[in-house]
Amino acid sequence: MSAVAENKGFHPFIAEDHPYIFIDSCMQAWPDADYANAHRHGVTAYAVTAWRPHATIAQAIEEGMFWRLIERQHDNIIVAETADDIRAAKAEGKAALIITAQGGDWIENKLHRVEALQRLGLRMMLPAYNTTNMICDGALDRTAGGLTRFGELVVDECNRVGVLLDCTHIGKQSSLEIIERSAKPCVFSHSNPNGVVPNPRNIDDDQIKACVAKGGVIGLAPWGPLVMKPSTTHWPTVDDFIEHVDYVAQLTGSADHIGIGTDMSLGTYPDHDHDPWGEPEYPDVHGDYSKYITGNVRSPKRALNGFSNYTEVTHFADRLLRRGYADEDVRKILGENYLRVFAEVW
Repeated sequence: MSAVAENKGFHPFIAEDHPYIFIDSCMQAWPDADYANAHRHGVTAYAVTAWRPHATIAQAIEEGMFWRLIERQHDNIIVAETADDIRAAKAEGKAALIITAQGGDWIENKLHRVEALQRLGLRMMLPAYNTTNMICDGALDRTAGGLTRFGELVVDECNRVGVLLDCTHIGKQSSLEIIERSAKPCVFSHSNPNGVVPNPRNIDDDQIKACVAKGGVIGLAPWGPLVMKPSTTHWPTVDDFIEHVDYVAQLTGSADHIGIGTDMSLGTYPDHDHDPWGEPEYPDVHGDYSKYITGNVRSPKRALNGFSNYTEVTHFADRLLRRGYADEDVRKILGENYLRVFAEVW
């Protein structure tokens, strides 16, 4: 078998670029990523997880600056700081990287660090990653206290300097309070509706409607465990995923607030670290996926049948059109909705 078939981090090349601006609002890149060909997979902008979720400030700066090095080393890649940068990347046949943080632990209680990292290039941030920190509660933690007093200042500072607040991986109450306090739209970069697939990592109707009411975007995730319905055993398909698109479109009345966050990767995804001293019993987001489909974090089957690599975004777009979505709706879902929010927040 080829490397492409075995490893989800290596994607085929698209023969001819499609007409859409495709923004992936959540992905990762690893040391063996093929950056020289990142513009050949049909992706206009990758919102790259720039450092590990629970990084210190020193790690965030070191790993954040790495993307500036990638930009220097590869003529086909730019680091996007504005929405226009992403449009320019599409016009010039390049790939844009959006520097994002999956977690705000690096801020600690030093508010000025938000502006410091924004100046480095940070444009989107999760305040917490699954577990509770000084800003707010995590999605998998037992606490439900919402946004802390210091967290309120973090929200205000993100608004001031132009960092988009991402409510994925945080607790429900936290997300609602962040959305309410923020003067700018917020997003969920890679979350699906619990109304289709109940999962500790998915979000409910209250969260979806609150986000949309403030002009935000729900980035739906073609990541298998968030798409696989209870009591099913088949590899989830792109059409199963479109049920999530349909649900949000029907709940909110349009396709104007839907995006895509694949949670795919460039390069070889590493094994998850485990602490030999013991680990908290967080809710299981994988369910029966490992039992019936695959537990291999590097397998393309961690995504979907029909949307398991980046080039299959064209298949996804075609299925949306066949489902009855207008071409304008497809353009919005693939990137234009995010561009609207980026332009307002950044």
